[in-house]
Amino acid sequence: MHETSNAVSPLAALKRGLAYWVEHRATLIRRAPVAAVVAFVVIPLVGCDTGPSFLFHKRASACPRPQAAQGVSGQFNQQQQEIRSLRQGGFRGDFFAQLELARRYEGQRAVDKNLEDPVEAAVWYAMALANSGGYSPIAAYERRGGKDQGPLSRFDDCRAFERHAAYGALDRLLSRMSTEEREKVRNRVIYILSTQGADGYRALARMHDGFFGPFGEPSDNPQAIEAYGSSKRIGAPAALDLFRRNDVDAYLYNYLAVQTGDVSAYVMLKDFERSSPQRASYGGFVETKAKRWIPPYEFYPPESPDSGVPHSDESDPSGDAKEAALARLNELPFVHIGEALAYLRVIPAPVLDERQLSVNDAQTFQAMIGRPITGRLSGIEKVRAVQYAAVNGSSKAQLVLAVMYSEGVGVPRDYARAYHWYEEAERQGSAEAKYAMSTFFSLGLQGVADQDRAKAVVYQLDGALAGFKPSVWRLQQLLSQVSRPPRASGESRPPPYAERDYR
Repeated sequence: MHETSNAVSPLAALKRGLAYWVEHRATLIRRAPVAAVVAFVVIPLVGCDTGPSFLFHKRASACPRPQAAQGVSGQFNQQQQEIRSLRQGGFRGDFFAQLELARRYEGQRAVDKNLEDPVEAAVWYAMALANSGGYSPIAAYERRGGKDQGPLSRFDDCRAFERHAAYGALDRLLSRMSTEEREKVRNRVIYILSTQGADGYRALARMHDGFFGPFGEPSDNPQAIEAYGSSKRIGAPAALDLFRRNDVDAYLYNYLAVQTGDVSAYVMLKDFERSSPQRASYGGFVETKAKRWIPPYEFYPPESPDSGVPHSDESDPSGDAKEAALARLNELPFVHIGEALAYLRVIPAPVLDERQLSVNDAQTFQAMIGRPITGRLSGIEKVRAVQYAAVNGSSKAQLVLAVMYSEGVGVPRDYARAYHWYEEAERQGSAEAKYAMSTFFSLGLQGVADQDRAKAVVYQLDGALAGFKPSVWRLQQLLSQVSRPPRASGESRPPPYAERDYR
Protein backbone atom coordinates (compact mmCIF):
# COMPACT_ATOMS: atom_id res chain seq x y z
CA MET A 1 0.00 0.00 0.00
CA HIS A 2 2.82 2.37 0.93
CA GLU A 3 4.75 1.53 -2.28
CA THR A 4 1.63 2.18 -4.37
CA SER A 5 1.13 5.65 -2.85
CA ASN A 6 4.77 6.52 -3.61
CA ALA A 7 4.33 5.61 -7.26
CA VAL A 8 1.10 7.59 -7.57
CA SER A 9 2.52 10.81 -6.04
CA PRO A 10 4.84 11.73 -8.97
CA LEU A 11 2.03 10.96 -11.42
CA ALA A 12 -0.31 13.32 -9.58
CA ALA A 13 2.36 16.06 -9.55
CA LEU A 14 2.84 15.63 -13.28
CA LYS A 15 -0.89 15.94 -13.92
CA ARG A 16 -1.05 19.14 -11.86
CA GLY A 17 1.90 20.59 -13.80
CA LEU A 18 0.27 19.82 -17.14
CA ALA A 19 -2.99 21.34 -16.01
CA TYR A 20 -1.19 24.55 -14.94
CA TRP A 21 0.60 24.70 -18.30
CA VAL A 22 -2.66 24.34 -20.25
CA GLU A 23 -4.39 26.95 -18.14
CA HIS A 24 -1.57 29.58 -18.34
CA ARG A 25 0.02 28.67 -21.67
CA ALA A 26 -0.59 32.06 -23.29
CA THR A 27 1.16 33.99 -20.51
CA LEU A 28 4.10 31.57 -20.34
CA ILE A 29 4.67 31.72 -24.11
CA ARG A 30 4.77 35.54 -24.02
CA ARG A 31 7.30 35.58 -21.16
CA ALA A 32 9.65 32.87 -22.50
CA PRO A 33 11.62 35.12 -24.91
CA VAL A 34 12.18 37.72 -22.20
CA ALA A 35 13.52 35.10 -19.79
CA ALA A 36 15.85 33.75 -22.46
CA VAL A 37 17.26 37.22 -23.21
CA VAL A 38 17.84 37.88 -19.52
CA ALA A 39 19.65 34.55 -19.15
CA PHE A 40 21.97 35.15 -22.10
CA VAL A 41 22.77 38.80 -21.29
CA VAL A 42 22.89 39.01 -17.51
CA ILE A 43 24.47 35.68 -16.53
CA PRO A 44 27.68 36.15 -18.59
CA LEU A 45 28.31 39.48 -16.87
CA VAL A 46 28.95 37.88 -13.49
CA GLY A 47 32.44 36.70 -14.53
CA CYS A 48 34.31 33.94 -16.25
CA ASP A 49 34.12 31.47 -13.36
CA THR A 50 30.37 31.26 -12.71
CA GLY A 51 27.21 30.33 -14.57
CA PRO A 52 25.14 27.21 -15.13
CA SER A 53 27.26 24.49 -16.68
CA PHE A 54 24.43 22.94 -18.68
CA LEU A 55 24.11 26.09 -20.83
CA PHE A 56 27.50 27.85 -20.72
CA HIS A 57 29.85 24.93 -20.36
CA LYS A 58 32.23 26.28 -23.00
CA ARG A 59 31.34 29.97 -22.69
CA ALA A 60 34.25 32.38 -22.32
CA SER A 61 34.50 36.04 -21.45
CA ALA A 62 37.23 38.44 -20.35
CA CYS A 63 38.94 37.60 -17.07
CA PRO A 64 38.08 39.93 -14.19
CA ARG A 65 40.59 42.61 -13.14
CA PRO A 66 41.20 44.39 -9.85
CA GLN A 67 40.14 48.02 -10.09
CA ALA A 68 43.67 49.27 -9.34
CA ALA A 69 45.13 47.45 -12.36
CA GLN A 70 42.60 49.02 -14.71
CA GLY A 71 43.61 52.58 -13.85
CA VAL A 72 40.90 54.75 -12.41
CA SER A 73 42.70 58.07 -12.24
CA GLY A 74 43.59 60.50 -14.98
CA GLN A 75 46.01 62.42 -12.75
CA PHE A 76 49.58 62.38 -14.08
CA ASN A 77 51.39 61.21 -10.93
CA GLN A 78 48.84 58.49 -10.25
CA GLN A 79 48.89 57.37 -13.87
CA GLN A 80 52.69 57.25 -13.89
CA GLN A 81 52.69 55.07 -10.76
CA GLU A 82 50.09 52.74 -12.26
CA ILE A 83 52.05 52.34 -15.50
CA ARG A 84 55.32 51.71 -13.69
CA SER A 85 53.67 49.09 -11.49
CA LEU A 86 52.21 47.38 -14.57
CA ARG A 87 55.56 47.51 -16.35
CA GLN A 88 57.22 45.84 -13.38
CA GLY A 89 54.66 43.05 -13.61
CA GLY A 90 55.02 42.87 -17.39
CA PHE A 91 58.81 42.53 -17.24
CA ARG A 92 58.42 39.80 -14.60
CA GLY A 93 56.10 37.85 -16.89
CA ASP A 94 52.64 38.67 -15.46
CA PHE A 95 50.23 37.77 -18.29
CA PHE A 96 47.46 40.07 -17.14
CA ALA A 97 49.81 43.01 -16.48
CA GLN A 98 51.05 42.63 -20.05
CA LEU A 99 47.51 42.67 -21.42
CA GLU A 100 46.58 45.69 -19.33
CA LEU A 101 49.68 47.57 -20.49
CA ALA A 102 48.77 46.85 -24.12
CA ARG A 103 45.27 48.22 -23.61
CA ARG A 104 46.51 51.31 -21.80
CA TYR A 105 49.03 52.07 -24.56
CA GLU A 106 46.38 51.42 -27.17
CA GLY A 107 44.38 54.26 -25.61
CA GLN A 108 41.12 52.31 -25.48
CA ARG A 109 39.66 54.61 -22.80
CA ALA A 110 39.47 58.38 -22.66
CA VAL A 111 41.75 58.58 -19.57
CA ASP A 112 44.47 56.68 -21.47
CA LYS A 113 44.47 58.71 -24.68
CA ASN A 114 47.56 60.62 -23.55
CA LEU A 115 49.43 57.29 -23.31
CA GLU A 116 48.53 56.17 -26.83
CA ASP A 117 51.52 54.51 -28.53
CA PRO A 118 50.78 51.81 -31.14
CA VAL A 119 54.34 50.40 -31.09
CA GLU A 120 54.36 49.97 -27.31
CA ALA A 121 50.83 48.53 -27.36
CA ALA A 122 51.93 45.95 -29.95
CA VAL A 123 54.97 45.07 -27.83
CA TRP A 124 52.86 44.12 -24.85
CA TYR A 125 50.23 42.26 -26.86
CA ALA A 126 53.08 40.22 -28.35
CA MET A 127 54.57 39.64 -24.89
CA ALA A 128 51.20 38.41 -23.60
CA LEU A 129 50.80 36.03 -26.54
CA ALA A 130 54.31 34.64 -25.99
CA ASN A 131 53.64 34.17 -22.27
CA SER A 132 53.02 30.53 -21.35
CA GLY A 133 50.95 31.84 -18.44
CA GLY A 134 48.29 32.65 -21.02
CA TYR A 135 47.87 29.18 -22.49
CA SER A 136 49.25 26.53 -20.12
CA PRO A 137 46.30 24.47 -18.76
CA ILE A 138 45.77 25.17 -15.09
CA ALA A 139 42.15 24.62 -14.05
CA ALA A 140 40.16 21.41 -13.98
CA TYR A 141 36.79 21.75 -15.70
CA GLU A 142 34.65 19.37 -13.69
CA ARG A 143 34.87 18.19 -10.13
CA ARG A 144 36.10 14.62 -9.87
CA GLY A 145 33.58 12.23 -8.38
CA GLY A 146 30.67 13.24 -6.26
CA LYS A 147 27.25 14.42 -7.37
CA ASP A 148 28.17 18.06 -8.04
CA GLN A 149 28.94 18.25 -11.75
CA GLY A 150 29.15 22.03 -11.96
CA PRO A 151 32.25 23.69 -13.46
CA LEU A 152 35.16 24.01 -11.06
CA SER A 153 36.77 26.99 -12.83
CA ARG A 154 36.54 29.09 -15.98
CA PHE A 155 40.12 30.38 -15.75
CA ASP A 156 41.35 28.54 -18.84
CA ASP A 157 38.31 29.73 -20.81
CA CYS A 158 38.75 33.39 -19.99
CA ARG A 159 42.48 33.29 -20.77
CA ALA A 160 41.65 31.76 -24.15
CA PHE A 161 39.20 34.61 -24.74
CA GLU A 162 41.90 37.16 -23.80
CA ARG A 163 44.44 35.57 -26.19
CA HIS A 164 41.90 35.51 -29.01
CA ALA A 165 41.28 39.23 -28.51
CA ALA A 166 45.05 39.91 -28.23
CA TYR A 167 45.73 38.21 -31.58
CA GLY A 168 43.11 40.43 -33.21
CA ALA A 169 44.39 43.62 -31.58
CA LEU A 170 48.03 42.87 -32.44
CA ASP A 171 47.18 42.08 -36.03
CA ARG A 172 45.20 45.32 -36.33
CA LEU A 173 48.07 47.40 -34.90
CA LEU A 174 50.81 45.77 -36.99
CA SER A 175 48.83 46.04 -40.21
CA ARG A 176 48.99 49.85 -39.84
CA MET A 177 52.74 50.03 -39.18
CA SER A 178 55.74 50.64 -41.37
CA THR A 179 58.57 48.11 -41.65
CA GLU A 180 60.67 50.25 -39.29
CA GLU A 181 57.92 50.31 -36.65
CA ARG A 182 57.47 46.54 -36.86
CA GLU A 183 61.21 46.12 -36.37
CA LYS A 184 60.96 48.24 -33.22
CA VAL A 185 58.21 45.97 -31.90
CA ARG A 186 60.26 42.85 -32.66
CA ASN A 187 63.45 44.20 -31.08
CA ARG A 188 61.68 45.37 -27.92
CA VAL A 189 60.08 41.96 -27.45
CA ILE A 190 63.47 40.26 -27.93
CA TYR A 191 65.05 42.62 -25.40
CA ILE A 192 62.38 42.05 -22.72
CA LEU A 193 62.54 38.27 -23.13
CA SER A 194 66.35 38.35 -23.00
CA THR A 195 66.14 39.96 -19.54
CA GLN A 196 64.10 36.98 -18.26
CA GLY A 197 66.99 34.54 -18.51
CA ALA A 198 66.46 30.94 -19.57
CA ASP A 199 62.65 31.25 -19.62
CA GLY A 200 62.84 34.18 -22.02
CA TYR A 201 65.37 32.53 -24.31
CA ARG A 202 63.28 29.35 -24.45
CA ALA A 203 60.23 31.42 -25.39
CA LEU A 204 62.23 33.08 -28.19
CA ALA A 205 63.38 29.68 -29.41
CA ARG A 206 59.79 28.42 -29.63
CA MET A 207 58.68 31.61 -31.42
CA HIS A 208 61.21 30.90 -34.19
CA ASP A 209 60.57 27.14 -34.32
CA GLY A 210 58.12 25.98 -36.98
CA PHE A 211 57.04 23.06 -34.78
CA PHE A 212 55.26 25.51 -32.44
CA GLY A 213 52.53 28.12 -32.84
CA PRO A 214 53.26 31.73 -33.95
CA PHE A 215 54.15 32.87 -30.42
CA GLY A 216 55.60 29.65 -29.05
CA GLU A 217 52.35 28.06 -27.93
CA PRO A 218 51.61 24.41 -28.85
CA SER A 219 50.84 24.08 -32.56
CA ASP A 220 47.35 22.75 -31.78
CA ASN A 221 46.46 25.73 -29.58
CA PRO A 222 42.99 26.98 -30.69
CA GLN A 223 44.02 30.65 -30.83
CA ALA A 224 47.10 29.76 -32.90
CA ILE A 225 44.96 27.77 -35.32
CA GLU A 226 42.54 30.70 -35.63
CA ALA A 227 45.46 33.05 -36.32
CA TYR A 228 46.55 30.94 -39.28
CA GLY A 229 43.10 31.42 -40.79
CA SER A 230 41.36 29.26 -43.37
CA SER A 231 39.52 29.54 -46.66
CA LYS A 232 36.58 31.04 -44.76
CA ARG A 233 38.50 33.16 -42.25
CA ILE A 234 41.38 35.58 -42.83
CA GLY A 235 43.18 34.99 -39.54
CA ALA A 236 45.93 37.34 -38.29
CA PRO A 237 48.54 37.58 -41.09
CA ALA A 238 50.37 40.64 -39.73
CA ALA A 239 50.77 39.02 -36.31
CA LEU A 240 52.04 35.80 -37.92
CA ASP A 241 54.69 37.76 -39.81
CA LEU A 242 56.21 39.46 -36.75
CA PHE A 243 58.63 36.61 -35.99
CA ARG A 244 59.73 34.63 -39.04
CA ARG A 245 60.38 30.92 -38.57
CA ASN A 246 64.08 30.17 -38.81
CA ASP A 247 65.85 27.05 -37.56
CA VAL A 248 69.11 28.92 -36.98
CA ASP A 249 67.42 31.52 -34.77
CA ALA A 250 65.55 28.77 -32.91
CA TYR A 251 68.83 26.91 -32.30
CA LEU A 252 70.56 30.16 -31.28
CA TYR A 253 68.03 31.01 -28.57
CA ASN A 254 67.97 27.43 -27.29
CA TYR A 255 71.76 27.60 -27.06
CA LEU A 256 71.65 30.93 -25.19
CA ALA A 257 69.17 29.41 -22.73
CA VAL A 258 71.57 26.51 -22.09
CA GLN A 259 74.38 29.00 -21.42
CA THR A 260 72.45 30.29 -18.40
CA GLY A 261 72.90 26.87 -16.76
CA ASP A 262 69.23 25.90 -17.05
CA VAL A 263 68.74 22.11 -17.19
CA SER A 264 65.35 22.30 -18.93
CA ALA A 265 66.95 24.39 -21.67
CA TYR A 266 69.53 21.63 -22.23
CA VAL A 267 66.76 19.06 -22.58
CA MET A 268 64.95 21.28 -25.10
CA LEU A 269 68.15 21.85 -27.08
CA LYS A 270 68.81 18.12 -27.39
CA ASP A 271 65.20 17.56 -28.42
CA PHE A 272 65.61 20.29 -31.04
CA GLU A 273 68.77 18.65 -32.40
CA ARG A 274 67.09 15.25 -32.63
CA SER A 275 64.12 16.64 -34.54
CA SER A 276 66.02 16.63 -37.87
CA PRO A 277 69.56 15.93 -39.15
CA GLN A 278 69.76 19.40 -40.72
CA ARG A 279 69.05 21.08 -37.38
CA ALA A 280 71.77 19.05 -35.68
CA SER A 281 74.28 20.24 -38.29
CA TYR A 282 73.92 23.88 -37.19
CA GLY A 283 75.77 23.30 -33.90
CA GLY A 284 79.24 24.73 -34.66
CA PHE A 285 77.92 27.67 -36.65
CA VAL A 286 75.39 28.68 -33.99
CA GLU A 287 77.91 28.33 -31.16
CA THR A 288 80.19 30.85 -32.87
CA LYS A 289 77.27 33.19 -33.51
CA ALA A 290 76.07 32.91 -29.89
CA LYS A 291 79.45 34.02 -28.56
CA ARG A 292 78.94 37.38 -30.26
CA TRP A 293 75.20 37.74 -29.73
CA ILE A 294 73.98 40.79 -27.84
CA PRO A 295 70.41 41.98 -27.21
CA PRO A 296 68.93 44.63 -29.52
CA TYR A 297 69.26 47.31 -26.84
CA GLU A 298 71.61 48.08 -24.00
CA PHE A 299 68.49 48.93 -21.98
CA TYR A 300 64.84 49.46 -22.87
CA PRO A 301 64.45 52.65 -24.98
CA PRO A 302 63.06 55.23 -22.52
CA GLU A 303 60.90 56.91 -25.12
CA SER A 304 57.58 58.32 -24.00
CA PRO A 305 54.41 59.49 -25.72
CA ASP A 306 53.01 62.99 -25.30
CA SER A 307 51.95 61.99 -21.79
CA GLY A 308 55.54 62.33 -20.56
CA VAL A 309 55.35 58.89 -18.88
CA PRO A 310 58.64 57.19 -19.89
CA HIS A 311 58.86 53.61 -21.08
CA SER A 312 60.94 52.61 -18.08
CA ASP A 313 63.18 49.54 -18.08
CA GLU A 314 61.87 47.40 -15.23
CA SER A 315 64.06 44.35 -15.80
CA ASP A 316 64.89 42.65 -12.52
CA PRO A 317 68.31 43.75 -11.17
CA SER A 318 68.36 40.86 -8.68
CA GLY A 319 70.25 37.62 -9.09
CA ASP A 320 73.68 36.59 -7.84
CA ALA A 321 75.62 37.81 -10.89
CA LYS A 322 73.84 41.17 -11.06
CA GLU A 323 74.11 41.82 -7.34
CA ALA A 324 77.78 40.86 -7.28
CA ALA A 325 78.45 43.22 -10.21
CA LEU A 326 76.63 46.14 -8.55
CA ALA A 327 78.56 45.48 -5.34
CA ARG A 328 81.78 46.19 -7.27
CA LEU A 329 80.55 49.54 -8.61
CA ASN A 330 82.77 51.40 -6.14
CA GLU A 331 85.71 50.27 -8.33
CA LEU A 332 84.46 52.64 -11.05
CA PRO A 333 85.79 56.19 -10.45
CA PHE A 334 82.79 58.51 -10.07
CA VAL A 335 84.31 60.90 -12.59
CA HIS A 336 83.13 58.57 -15.38
CA ILE A 337 79.55 58.79 -14.10
CA GLY A 338 79.95 62.57 -13.84
CA GLU A 339 81.27 62.77 -17.41
CA ALA A 340 78.33 60.68 -18.64
CA LEU A 341 75.83 63.00 -16.90
CA ALA A 342 77.60 66.04 -18.39
CA TYR A 343 77.48 64.47 -21.86
CA LEU A 344 73.73 63.99 -21.41
CA ARG A 345 73.47 67.65 -20.32
CA VAL A 346 72.04 66.72 -16.94
CA ILE A 347 74.82 68.75 -15.32
CA PRO A 348 76.85 71.62 -16.88
CA ALA A 349 80.27 70.07 -16.23
CA PRO A 350 81.67 66.74 -14.96
CA VAL A 351 82.02 66.25 -11.21
CA LEU A 352 84.67 64.16 -9.48
CA ASP A 353 82.70 63.18 -6.40
CA GLU A 354 79.15 62.02 -5.87
CA ARG A 355 78.73 64.58 -3.09
CA GLN A 356 79.06 67.33 -5.71
CA LEU A 357 75.92 66.10 -7.46
CA SER A 358 72.88 68.07 -6.31
CA VAL A 359 69.50 66.57 -5.46
CA ASN A 360 67.91 68.37 -8.42
CA ASP A 361 70.53 66.93 -10.79
CA ALA A 362 69.85 63.41 -9.58
CA GLN A 363 66.09 63.92 -9.86
CA THR A 364 66.45 65.24 -13.42
CA PHE A 365 68.27 62.10 -14.53
CA GLN A 366 65.84 59.81 -12.66
CA ALA A 367 62.91 61.47 -14.43
CA MET A 368 64.74 61.08 -17.77
CA ILE A 369 64.95 57.29 -17.44
CA GLY A 370 61.62 56.77 -15.65
CA ARG A 371 63.01 55.82 -12.24
CA PRO A 372 61.56 56.76 -8.82
CA ILE A 373 62.40 60.39 -7.97
CA THR A 374 64.51 60.06 -4.80
CA GLY A 375 67.19 62.70 -5.37
CA ARG A 376 70.00 60.18 -4.83
CA LEU A 377 71.35 57.90 -7.55
CA SER A 378 71.15 54.18 -6.85
CA GLY A 379 73.72 51.70 -8.16
CA ILE A 380 71.63 50.73 -11.18
CA GLU A 381 71.02 54.42 -11.98
CA LYS A 382 74.77 55.13 -11.99
CA VAL A 383 75.22 52.24 -14.43
CA ARG A 384 72.35 53.62 -16.53
CA ALA A 385 74.12 57.00 -16.76
CA VAL A 386 77.14 55.36 -18.42
CA GLN A 387 74.93 53.16 -20.61
CA TYR A 388 72.72 56.04 -21.67
CA ALA A 389 75.72 58.19 -22.63
CA ALA A 390 77.26 55.25 -24.52
CA VAL A 391 74.06 54.61 -26.47
CA ASN A 392 73.88 58.30 -27.35
CA GLY A 393 77.38 58.36 -28.85
CA SER A 394 79.91 59.19 -26.12
CA SER A 395 83.12 57.36 -27.09
CA LYS A 396 84.45 57.79 -23.53
CA ALA A 397 81.34 56.19 -22.04
CA GLN A 398 81.53 53.40 -24.63
CA LEU A 399 85.11 52.66 -23.62
CA VAL A 400 84.19 52.71 -19.93
CA LEU A 401 81.24 50.39 -20.58
CA ALA A 402 83.49 47.98 -22.50
CA VAL A 403 85.77 47.70 -19.47
CA MET A 404 82.78 47.35 -17.13
CA TYR A 405 81.50 44.37 -19.14
CA SER A 406 84.90 42.72 -19.44
CA GLU A 407 85.55 43.01 -15.68
CA GLY A 408 82.01 42.57 -14.33
CA VAL A 409 81.93 45.97 -12.60
CA GLY A 410 78.36 47.31 -12.28
CA VAL A 411 77.12 44.84 -14.91
CA PRO A 412 77.51 41.05 -15.13
CA ARG A 413 80.58 40.02 -17.12
CA ASP A 414 79.70 39.73 -20.80
CA TYR A 415 82.54 39.47 -23.31
CA ALA A 416 80.24 39.83 -26.33
CA ARG A 417 78.94 43.17 -25.08
CA ALA A 418 82.43 44.27 -24.08
CA TYR A 419 83.70 43.64 -27.60
CA HIS A 420 80.68 45.39 -29.06
CA TRP A 421 81.44 48.56 -27.09
CA TYR A 422 85.14 48.48 -28.02
CA GLU A 423 83.97 48.40 -31.65
CA GLU A 424 81.52 51.25 -31.10
CA ALA A 425 84.16 53.37 -29.35
CA GLU A 426 86.51 52.80 -32.28
CA ARG A 427 83.78 53.96 -34.69
CA GLN A 428 83.31 57.10 -32.62
CA GLY A 429 87.01 57.94 -32.91
CA SER A 430 88.39 56.80 -29.55
CA ALA A 431 92.19 56.61 -29.92
CA GLU A 432 92.46 53.98 -27.18
CA ALA A 433 89.79 51.81 -28.78
CA LYS A 434 91.49 52.12 -32.18
CA TYR A 435 94.76 51.02 -30.61
CA ALA A 436 93.10 48.04 -28.91
CA MET A 437 91.31 46.95 -32.07
CA SER A 438 94.31 47.33 -34.37
CA THR A 439 97.11 45.95 -32.20
CA PHE A 440 95.37 43.18 -30.24
CA PHE A 441 91.80 42.28 -31.19
CA SER A 442 92.66 42.17 -34.89
CA LEU A 443 95.02 39.23 -34.22
CA GLY A 444 92.12 36.85 -33.58
CA LEU A 445 92.92 33.53 -31.91
CA GLN A 446 96.63 34.02 -32.59
CA GLY A 447 96.60 37.02 -30.28
CA VAL A 448 95.13 35.24 -27.26
CA ALA A 449 98.56 34.19 -26.04
CA ASP A 450 100.24 37.52 -26.91
CA GLN A 451 100.57 38.90 -23.40
CA ASP A 452 102.82 41.79 -24.38
CA ARG A 453 100.26 43.33 -26.72
CA ALA A 454 97.49 42.79 -24.18
CA LYS A 455 99.60 44.64 -21.61
CA ALA A 456 100.09 47.50 -24.06
CA VAL A 457 96.31 47.83 -24.47
CA VAL A 458 95.80 47.78 -20.71
CA TYR A 459 98.43 50.51 -20.35
CA GLN A 460 96.63 52.70 -22.89
CA LEU A 461 93.25 52.24 -21.19
CA ASP A 462 94.74 52.85 -17.76
CA GLY A 463 95.94 56.27 -18.84
CA ALA A 464 92.69 57.21 -20.59
CA LEU A 465 90.26 56.08 -17.90
CA ALA A 466 91.87 57.38 -14.71
CA GLY A 467 93.08 53.98 -13.55
CA PHE A 468 89.94 52.07 -14.54
CA LYS A 469 91.25 49.28 -16.74
CA PRO A 470 90.71 45.62 -17.60
CA SER A 471 93.16 42.95 -16.57
CA VAL A 472 95.43 41.35 -19.16
CA TRP A 473 93.84 37.99 -18.47
CA ARG A 474 90.32 39.34 -19.07
CA LEU A 475 91.34 40.84 -22.38
CA GLN A 476 92.78 37.50 -23.43
CA GLN A 477 89.58 35.72 -22.40
CA LEU A 478 87.49 38.25 -24.30
CA LEU A 479 89.52 37.76 -27.47
CA SER A 480 89.32 34.00 -27.09
CA GLN A 481 85.51 34.10 -26.98
CA VAL A 482 84.76 36.54 -29.78
CA SER A 483 87.38 35.26 -32.26
CA ARG A 484 85.99 33.01 -34.94
CA PRO A 485 88.02 29.81 -35.44
CA PRO A 486 89.79 29.68 -38.82
CA ARG A 487 88.05 27.56 -41.46
CA ALA A 488 90.16 24.71 -42.79
CA SER A 489 90.78 24.62 -46.53
CA GLY A 490 88.03 22.72 -48.31
CA GLU A 491 85.68 22.98 -45.33
CA SER A 492 82.11 23.55 -46.44
CA ARG A 493 80.47 26.82 -45.53
CA PRO A 494 77.51 26.79 -43.15
CA PRO A 495 74.00 26.86 -44.65
CA PRO A 496 73.04 30.27 -46.13
CA TYR A 497 71.68 32.59 -43.49
CA ALA A 498 70.93 36.29 -43.65
CA GLU A 499 72.81 37.92 -40.79
CA ARG A 500 70.55 40.06 -38.62
CA ASP A 501 71.69 43.29 -37.08
CA TYR A 502 70.46 43.19 -33.49
CA ARG A 503 71.85 46.57 -32.53
